[in-house]
Amino acid sequence: MTNKKTKLLIQNGVIAAMYLALTIVVSPVAQGPIQFRISESLNHLVVFNKKLMWGVFGGVVIYNLLFSEFGWLDIVFGGAQTLIALSLTAVLSRYVSDVKKRLALNIFFFTISMALIACMLHLAIDLPFWPTYGTTALSEFIIMTLSAPIMYGISQYVKFDQL
Repeated sequence: MTNKKTKLLIQNGVIAAMYLALTIVVSPVAQGPIQFRISESLNHLVVFNKKLMWGVFGGVVIYNLLFSEFGWLDIVFGGAQTLIALSLTAVLSRYVSDVKKRLALNIFFFTISMALIACMLHLAIDLPFWPTYGTTALSEFIIMTLSAPIMYGISQYVKFDQL
């Protein structure tokens, strides 16, 4: 029992570190009204194994804590946005068995939930909500849509559901 918990903790730690590293690589475009975080592709891990959501969530919170120019607002809003979208996908995975449909739902949840990021940017630097929501949602949609088939392909070799 303890070995399984330790293994899961290590796996989530590695995922958080991967999220952090991938976000740092693209840090000039990782924040603000247009966000192309390639690390967001890791959000798809929850489609295959809901226990891996904590690594993604941890990576978001750690990045925002250490590097965000928006401080506590980004920790709260960014963390909440990620946790809400991941949780919705995790819960619906009980009812939707088709992986491709779950990937599509995950893209939808993350795209829609970018309203929280637009709200944070409105509060932090007074950007207008609707245009900011449009650009953040579009950039999230692009990253999540492009990465879905890649993560699906990787899942054929790396059995995320067996981790």
